[in-house]
Amino acid sequence: MASSMLWASRAASYLRISVFHRGFSTVLKDLKYADSHEWVKVEVNSATIGITDHAQDHLGDVVYVELPEVGAAVKQGESFGAVESVKATSDVNSPVSGKVVEVNEELSGSPAKVNSSPYDNGWIIKVEMKDAGELKNLMDSEEYSKFCEEEDSKH
Repeated sequence: MASSMLWASRAASYLRISVFHRGFSTVLKDLKYADSHEWVKVEVNSATIGITDHAQDHLGDVVYVELPEVGAAVKQGESFGAVESVKATSDVNSPVSGKVVEVNEELSGSPAKVNSSPYDNGWIIKVEMKDAGELKNLMDSEEYSKFCEEEDSKH
């Protein structure tokens, strides 16, 4: 495979076209994932939520993040905000139900943190979970990685 990529790069160089070299996205083991490409990190009854590395990679440069109000109710699988990039605007769905207890205000001035640090500084909201049983509806890291590979092979 490496030799075919090398050949493609040389051919592209000769034809003076660019080749987009996409690596694999980072998937962290201790998180749960929704099929709409959000992640959730659970600590007791608190859930930190953001979009995955896979999602930010497909969106491109994020230029705006729509945040909900603190105190707002969120429901599993329903939109609570949006991420706008140079390519598209995408709804952000909550992987768990509960009440928003904190929003990442830093994203208002630095939305690109979603690109540069999707699992750390680019988190979007923190939620007081209503039902920890909902976590059973989410994927673990292995399931999510496989899901992304299958999704990418369709495009």
